[in-house]
Formats: sequence, structure tokens, C-alpha cells
Amino acid sequence: MPQKRPTTYHVVKPGDPHPQGWKVPPVNDLRSAVELLKTIPGQYIETDREVDPDAELAGVYRYIGAGGTVMRPTRIGPAMTFNNVKGYPGFRVLVGLMASRERVAHLLGASTREIGIHMAEARRNVTPPVVVEAENAPCQEVIYRAEDEGFDLRKILPAPTNTPEDAGPFFCLGLVLGSDPDDRNNVDVTIHRLCVQGKDELSIFFAPGRHIDTFRKKAEAAGKPLAISINMGLDPAIHIGAEFEAPTTPFGFDELCVAGGLRGKPVELVECLTVPQWAIARAEVVIEGEILPNVRVQEDQHTKTGKAMPEFPGYNGDANPSLPLIKVKAITTRKNPILQTLVGPGEEHVSLAGIPTEASIHIECQDALPGLVQNVYAHSSGGGKFLAVLQVKKRNDSDDGMTKQAALIALAVYRELKNVILVDEDVDLFDTNDVLWAMQTRFSGDLDTIFVPGVTGHVLDPSQTPLYDPRVTAKGTTTKTIYDATVPYHLKDHFVRAQFMEVDPSLWAPSLFDKGDE
Repeated sequence: MPQKRPTTYHVVKPGDPHPQGWKVPPVNDLRSAVELLKTIPGQYIETDREVDPDAELAGVYRYIGAGGTVMRPTRIGPAMTFNNVKGYPGFRVLVGLMASRERVAHLLGASTREIGIHMAEARRNVTPPVVVEAENAPCQEVIYRAEDEGFDLRKILPAPTNTPEDAGPFFCLGLVLGSDPDDRNNVDVTIHRLCVQGKDELSIFFAPGRHIDTFRKKAEAAGKPLAISINMGLDPAIHIGAEFEAPTTPFGFDELCVAGGLRGKPVELVECLTVPQWAIARAEVVIEGEILPNVRVQEDQHTKTGKAMPEFPGYNGDANPSLPLIKVKAITTRKNPILQTLVGPGEEHVSLAGIPTEASIHIECQDALPGLVQNVYAHSSGGGKFLAVLQVKKRNDSDDGMTKQAALIALAVYRELKNVILVDEDVDLFDTNDVLWAMQTRFSGDLDTIFVPGVTGHVLDPSQTPLYDPRVTAKGTTTKTIYDATVPYHLKDHFVRAQFMEVDPSLWAPSLFDKGDE
């Protein structure tokens, strides 16, 4: 498949050695990802106890391992497969595959502290997808056509609800693949909120700026539907790679190339059966369909709850009164399929959104200010989107200003970012207590705070509304803030932390110290 991509990035061809020399984990689909996790203590569990996909499943996982911005009590825990789903014999539901930074590190073959840098290198060394024949596409082992008698996606697929207030059952990890109506090779993949509206209908929510929505509007202006595939149950590299956004992945860039860069081999696609589009060949479940032109539906038309579902900031989002409609043409699955889902505000969203955020900021800061930014963490409290901690290493007086420039670059490269905290190289950016310590001892509010008002943020933040801030004229507009908790370069010698003797603590307490990769 020909792809449009910036010439400053290296294209790795199939069969080439991985340019970073990475030891790539033996993962090429969801099943091999699960098999890998089974070999790592504490990363995976499953249960045969019956569970209802209507709110109960999410309620269980809230306690097991949802984490993120979910209301406490919750925690970071293992991925979990439910083998006995009420009303859906033979179907399994997996939740929380990526709901742990440590687990994602294992799945991507990276260290937990450098996953963002790992992702940045994959973005610099991309591998385009390839198309395979149907006989080599497990996603089409079982076929349900919408024209078949009795077809009803509500009876075929166990779409969960997260809470009793949800607008309806949702597919929360449906990777939508669409193309420019005038250039099928101009492909985009993104994860969208998909609510089941009928036996062959889904509503789709587009956050502002999504490229597939641009394709949809273009098709709609011509009075035509937009052919798409919805791919579920995937190699986690595909899901995470798809979360890159412009300008890191500009219009015309296929994010499947990033997953190829992570694995050192191409993502395999297959021709859909009922629409002129591709599907991901090793997906567990594929929904083929068309986004209809000039058709809109109320998201909660059947429940009238006024709510959509729990979103990543931790609140139940409002149901949208008018959303585009997908007409389903077919469902294809693997034998004994696994439906993959997530708990909306959980740590899984942090991994999906946050790790590409870290990579995007790292790429741009390294290009603009080489050597200054040591690492980036997209903090869980912001769902991987709202808060970034940048660790810098100042080398001279001019780096005092360059450090603030790095924060401005971060805000520019990721428009949904709301707050940036800057810390020095002796602060552990992944340890919230250490970051807050820096803010108590290296930060003075009136000297070290920069406000950038009236900037586009994210429509799902309830504080970014005219009701909250009368100065805001449009939903999704906010004041962005930089907190500079770094020491002025000329005072570095006055802010040296207490230095302790270097020892090997495992000699005294071996059970407390894991020699594995951090």
C-alpha cells in the first residue's frame, strides 16, 4: 500500500533488521499477547464465573485493576478475561490488557521508564502495512452478513456497558479504519466511542480534528457513505500506535506504520467482504460498515439517561444529541473470539493516550532542543492527555529559558495537553511525591507559573465550558499552565539533594528488590 509520510523518517522494509536492534516480543495479535502475559507473574488472570456485560463486568474490573481516574477504591492490577459472559456462550471478554505501564512495557519490549522514547524511535523508523489473501486472515474464519435472516449484532457481540447510566452498550476499543473518498490509500485509524443503536446500527462520536471525520465530511458533501472497518481484539502495538495525533502523524500518515515500526514487521490487512475497505487480518472481531451521509441519531435514544459513558477525565460524559450513524454490513470473527474492552476512565486509557503523547513531545523537543529534555511522563491523573511532566537537564544559563520553551513545544505538539510540570534530572518524574516535593522546594507561584489563556483543549474536560468559565466562548477552550519546578542554573549548587552511600540493598533484603528491568 503506498503511503504518504514525511521524508525525515526512515521506512523499514519487511525483512530488514530492526534499526534499533530491539528484541521484539513474540506478539503479533491479541492471543499471542495474552500468552506472553501468562508467563509473567501478576499480569494476567481469568475467571469462569458468569458475568453480565451490562455494568457488572466493568464493576468487577473497577476493583481488580482499572486504576486511572476511576473513583476510589480502585487499583492497578492484572488484565482479566471473562470466559463465561451471560447471554453469549462461546464468547470471551478481555479487559485491562494495557491498564498497566509495566504490562505495556512487557508487551512492547521496552523498559517502563522509557516506553515513550521507545515509541518515538518507532515513529522515526516506520514499517508500512501489507495486504494478505483471505485464507491468511484469521479475522474472517466466521462470517455474519447483515442480509442473513435474523442478523442482530446485539445478539452476536457482547458489547458491555460501563455503568447503569450509559447511553447503551459500547464498543470501547473499536479501531476504526477509513480512507479518503478520493484516495483509498490515504488511510487513517483511530479509536472512537461506538454505541449500539440497533440490530445493524452504531453511532460514532468524533472528537474535533479526527482525520476520519474529515473523510466522512468529504464523503457526505458528495452525498456518499464512507466505507469503514471496526477492528477489535488486536496486537497492543496497533492500538497504541494508532493514538498518535497531528502534527506527529500529519494528515495523510497511516498510523499502522508505527505499529510496524514497533514490531519491525508490517501489520497485515485483508480486503473486507462487503465494503471497499481493509480490515486488520489478525483481529478477533471486525465490523464492516458504512457511515451514512446526512443521517444523525441521538446517542441515548433508547435509554434517555442523558449520559454517554464514563470518559477518561473520570466523569460520565453527556450523551450527544446528534451523531453520525454507521450501517453495519457484516461481522467477521476468529473462531472462539475474544472481545476486547476497557473501563473508560481507567489506566488503560492512560497507556493508550499517554505513551504516544510522551513520544510526540520527546520527538519534537529532541529535534528543537537536543539533549535538554531527558524524559516525559503523561500523568495518570490527566488520563494521559491533560498533564505532562518534563524532566530536563540544564547545561548553562540559557537553558533556564529553553526549559520553558520545551514546555511551550509540548503544548504545541499535543493540543489536548492542559498543564505541564517541569522538573530537574534529579527528580523522578514517575513518582508523584517526588514531583510534588520539587514543587514545594523549587517553585514559587508568582515567579514560576506561566498562563496561556484561551487555547483549544479537550471537549470532555467539564471545566472547559462557558458554564465553568464565562470567558470561554466555545466548549473545549481553556487556560493552559506551565509550572516550572526546576532550579535556576546559577543556583544548582545550592539545591543539591542529600547524597547517600551507594550500596546493593538486595544483599540485606533480597525479597524486596526485583532485578528485572524497570
